[in-house]
Amino acid sequence: MAQSWKCTGLRWSGDGPVLVWDGGRVSSLPWGKRVAFGVADGGVRTCVGARGHACPVRAVVPGRSTGARCEECARLDRAHSVAADTIADDPRPYHVYLAWFGPGMVKVGITAEERGSARLLEQGAVCFSWLGVGPLMAARRTEELLRAALQVPDRIPYAEKRAVRSGLPVAEAERAAEVEELHGRALALDGWPESLAREPCQPVDHAEVFGLADLPAAVGEVTELVAGGAVSGRLVAAAGPDLHLVAGRGVVVLDTRLMRGWELLPVEGPVGEGELTLPIKEFKRGPSAQDGLF
Repeated sequence: MAQSWKCTGLRWSGDGPVLVWDGGRVSSLPWGKRVAFGVADGGVRTCVGARGHACPVRAVVPGRSTGARCEECARLDRAHSVAADTIADDPRPYHVYLAWFGPGMVKVGITAEERGSARLLEQGAVCFSWLGVGPLMAARRTEELLRAALQVPDRIPYAEKRAVRSGLPVAEAERAAEVEELHGRALALDGWPESLAREPCQPVDHAEVFGLADLPAAVGEVTELVAGGAVSGRLVAAAGPDLHLVAGRGVVVLDTRLMRGWELLPVEGPVGEGELTLPIKEFKRGPSAQDGLF
């Protein structure tokens, strides 16, 4: 039987997106690369565990779960999490940011200063700017202030982000306009914590990093991996956890979080270039021995 691989997720490096595998091996993902893998017949998706520890019961998890964790491991993973607002004693400084994903789609969030822009790349933010930096709780209070005063959400569903990627404004200045406008309104608000240092608006654009120029509209998205299924497609763009692949009748979006927990195999032969045998949700019309799996 061919050697199998377990994907631990997509990571953004200085050179672009890479897939990371159990054991630390990585596969770079330059534009035009063929991405091809399959799931063995009879395979099941198992929980990826929590906080660096394997799931003690190797629980089977649903194919459509982006978290890839059983209920108990998900609870443990969120028990000490800034995102879940379950810790307040992290001594590291935190950035508050505004992130833009498309027209009318701006969110506010926080990320540890030491992580730089990694969190924004992971979320698929097309444009962003820092608002300020300071202690965790001051950053959290500022985030809440902006949500309440400016009606800016702290989450935008990935389905909404995917729907607009191929139709974004061409000019970088247009992509930055909403961030600049909201940044000015945010700095004018009263009630900022004194311990949070405000920062000037300096928009950072990721459209080129994500490969969004002239991106064809996607025809659909993979909803889950299944035993016996496979995909083979050419990579044309990536944003956040999503890969945009030319496969089948057009561009299909694959959320790499759906790959976690599966034993994946190299694809050769039956599934040729540009084919896909996984469940797809169609979008409504409008806008040999190897060192790694790839």
